[in-house]
Parts: sequence; C-alpha cells; structure tokens
Amino acid sequence: MEIGLFFGSFNPVHTGHMIIANFAAYNTGLEKVWLIISPQNPLKPSATLLNEYDRYHLAELAVGDEPRLKASNIEFGLPRPSFTVDTLAYLGEKCPDHHFSLIMGSDSLENLGKWKNSEYLLKNYPIYVYARTGHEIRPPASGTIRVLDAPLLDISASLIRRLIREGKSIRYLLPDAVAGYIESSHYYRKFTS
Repeated sequence: MEIGLFFGSFNPVHTGHMIIANFAAYNTGLEKVWLIISPQNPLKPSATLLNEYDRYHLAELAVGDEPRLKASNIEFGLPRPSFTVDTLAYLGEKCPDHHFSLIMGSDSLENLGKWKNSEYLLKNYPIYVYARTGHEIRPPASGTIRVLDAPLLDISASLIRRLIREGKSIRYLLPDAVAGYIESSHYYRKFTS
C-alpha cells in the first residue's frame, strides 16, 4: 500500500492540515495519508506543546471517519527527539508491505538539509511538497520531489493558539470537533506563544 506520511507537531491540528492531507489522499498515487504526531520536533521549541496524547486525540477527532486518513502515535514509543529517518526505519520493519512517501511544506523542504540523514531520505523516499507562504518550492538536486497543487489556507497553529489565549473565535480555523474539544478542555489558554 502507498502511504503518505504527514509529520508534524499538529499543535493543534487545523483545517489547513486537513485540506492538505485529504488532497494528497485523493489526488495522488497515495492510498492513505497518516498524520504522524511528533512528540518532540528537534527543530522546534517544546515549551508551547500541548501534551502529545492530547494532540493525538485532537488529530483523531479531525480525521473522524474519513477512510483514507489516519492519526498515528507511532513516534510516542520511539526515542526522543523524533527523527523522521528513525521513524521510517521503524515503519519499514513493522510494515514491510507498505511503501512510504513524505508530505511536507516548502518551508520544511528548505530546511531538509538540517535533518538527520537528509541525503538518505531524498534518495529513498518520494516527497510531496505543498507551497507555504514566503517559501518558494525549490527542489534539491537529488530526490523525487512531487509538487502538491493543493488548495492552501494561510492558517498557522501559532495564530490559533494566540487567538485562544486572547479569548477570540477560532471557528472555521479548525474542524468543528477539534474546536469544540479545545474549548471544553481549556487547551492553550496558558501558553505564551
């Protein structure tokens, strides 16, 4: 099975993430897209991260009953910080019948050289890239890069967290089930960024 892996903190998962995941699942050769919730991204500060199990639950709520999408907590049992190449090695052992591709924004593609074993990733895994504001898609010299021409919303998780802290509406920025759960659980009200 062809699986697209969409890694992220998903802090919180929002409508922009879901549009990209759904678009990739239905408009490429991928059969399913897994949202891989990263407990600790080595390139991002963790001070503003909601607990990983809460972020995973929010991703499950966002996915709902969509058959081609799945929230995954596969990295929760792996060493931290989470490195994509290590997760792919683990998935290769556990799921030898699946073929994995990566899904990332053009901002992540720009930073790919900073990732652990980035050359290995480029050589062994196709990468689907979607545009992010202010980050042109510049494919590296090697690797299989496929541009996802997905509809894009300029929504950021940091904007959503700020709106929550300020007591402002987050309606339509998140799937309804996610927004409702965040509101009832009082998530993100105490974070500073």
